[in-house]
Parts: sequence; C-alpha cells; structure tokens
Amino acid sequence: MFGDFASGVVTFGTVAAAIAAFSNGADRIEGSDLPPPLSATDFIQFDQSKAEVGRLLFYDKLLSGNKNISCGTCHHHDLGGSDGLSLGIGEGGAGLGPERSASDGQTRIHERIPRNAPALWNLGAAEVRVMFHDGRLQTSDAYGNGFDSPVDENLPAGLETILAAQSLFPMTARSEMSGDPGENDIADAVAQAPHLAWPIIAARVSEVPEYQRLFAAAFDHVDTPEDITIVDIGNALAAFIGSEWRNHDSPFDRYIAGDTSAMGLQAVRGMDLFYGEAGCATCHSGPLLSDQEHHALSLPEFGPGKTDDGRDPGRYAETGDTADLNAFRTPMLRNVELTAPYG
Repeated sequence: MFGDFASGVVTFGTVAAAIAAFSNGADRIEGSDLPPPLSATDFIQFDQSKAEVGRLLFYDKLLSGNKNISCGTCHHHDLGGSDGLSLGIGEGGAGLGPERSASDGQTRIHERIPRNAPALWNLGAAEVRVMFHDGRLQTSDAYGNGFDSPVDENLPAGLETILAAQSLFPMTARSEMSGDPGENDIADAVAQAPHLAWPIIAARVSEVPEYQRLFAAAFDHVDTPEDITIVDIGNALAAFIGSEWRNHDSPFDRYIAGDTSAMGLQAVRGMDLFYGEAGCATCHSGPLLSDQEHHALSLPEFGPGKTDDGRDPGRYAETGDTADLNAFRTPMLRNVELTAPYG
C-alpha cells in the first residue's frame, strides 16, 4: 500500500495524514474494539465469465441514452473507481476525470450531478446491504424481488446481489446516463417510468454479435439474442465490479491478523484518534469501516442540491421521517486515499 508519513509535531495536517494512513492500515491499540480482518472469504464469489462480460459493458457507452458516457466515465480505474471530481459531470460532458468539462454551446450539460460519485471498493462484500448516499436501495422482502428500490415491485426478479440491482439505476438517471426526453428512446421511456427503459437497453446490447456470443457462453439460459435481459446485464456488471474492486490485503488487515510489524508510528497515531478521541469508529465501524446506517453531521451543504430550491434532504427524501433530514449513509473508508475529492 503506502509508506509511513514523516514524524513531526501533531497538527491538523498530521492528524489528517494519520487518519488517511489508518484507512490503509494501522497498528493495534490495546483494549480497542477492532474489527476482524477482511479476507477473500468475506466477498461474494462471482462467476468470472460473467465478470468478463461485465468488464466490456462497464466501459461501453452503448448503455447510455445518447451513447456518449459509460459507467467507467465516472468510476474509472485510473481514478480509484471514482471520477476525481467533487460533483460529477455526467451525460453530455466532455473529457475524463478532473479535466472533464460541462462542454459548451448546444451540447452544454443542463445540470451537474448533485452528489459525489462514490468509489466502488468492496461493494461485492457479502455484508453490504444498502446502496446510494440516501439509502434508496436496500435488501428487503417488501416487494418479492429481494430489494426495496425506487421502482418498488417493478424491479425485475433474478438480480443476484444488491450490487446487480444498483447497477441498473444510473442508466435511468437523466444527468448521469439516460439524457433528456426528446433526445433518445431510453430517456423518453425514463420520463414515463424508469423501469420502462431497461428492456430498450437490453435490446441494444442483444443486437451486438460479440455480446450475443459472450452472454450465451456465460449464462446458461441464453440461447438466442432475445434471451438477454436487463437482469443478465446487471448480474454481469456486478460480477465485474465485485471482483475488480476489492481491498482485503491492507497493512491494517495484516496487523490484526497477527503481523505486528505491518504498520508504523504515524498509522498508530491515526488509529489512536480514529478509535479514540476523534470518535470516527462510532460510525465507521466493522471490517468495511462503515455501519451502513445514515447520519446527519450538521455540516453546511455545498453544491446544487437535489431539490428545486437547492437543498439536499438526504435520507429524508426517501423516508419522510424528519429524523432522517440531511442524513446520509456512512461511506466505507477503505482506500479512501485514492478517491478524493469527497464532495
């Protein structure tokens, strides 16, 4: 991973550096309630033939309404599975990473994505049960398809993981991948109801001869192009993301597994703060460094917000419970040093 920072006087900067060092690994603190180390057995074991299909889909702009953006545009390998921006520039933007722009003239984007693009690390862990900053996708038996999602009972059955379910929703978001009504058939369908766009996307994919061959090889039930569904696309994307972005070999994991020389003094300082006076582990707990709950931190909002009046009510927009006002899911911190800026 990363070496120790130089030792010195403890200032705000060194505290921040120490906490960053801890996110990649740290020594044991006597008496602390440390999580067990994360290992390969904590992850869903995905079919690698499906993952290969998912890899191609992940970087294929065919999944977007105007065929101008892929999943990998905002979740790129070179950027730690994120986009290097505080707020993403989705459909209609130009360029990649920090150099991506809103374009200009008639092609200029209508709105910036109002929330930070979350990184993809460890979303294939078996314990993950909630997705998106506001938790609008969760594992649940409420609708008979395994999930409580923005489309309720219209989420198709057969999605193997919550990661597979999550992968379908950016395709139906106007500012992310679908585009605006009047621009393409996917966006027109989304304007009626998001789930109506998924068969159109599946039909696009099924028309590509190479995808026909790969889906038939990876999915037992696929014999003809017409057999390829959005469920298969979601399961393929999840197999790739869940296999590709794993972090379970950090110095922190090695230490709590018994290697007491895995990290040095600066990381120890960070861990002292993290599990002690700073109180970070109150929310960033467990092997994934997240309690997967929603909390309001009483911090001022930056950015355009999610509502017409420029606010972002967070979890409240999903539940209507005033206790959830401005509450957001606790982000997982593994490899956080690779995924700045954060919002």
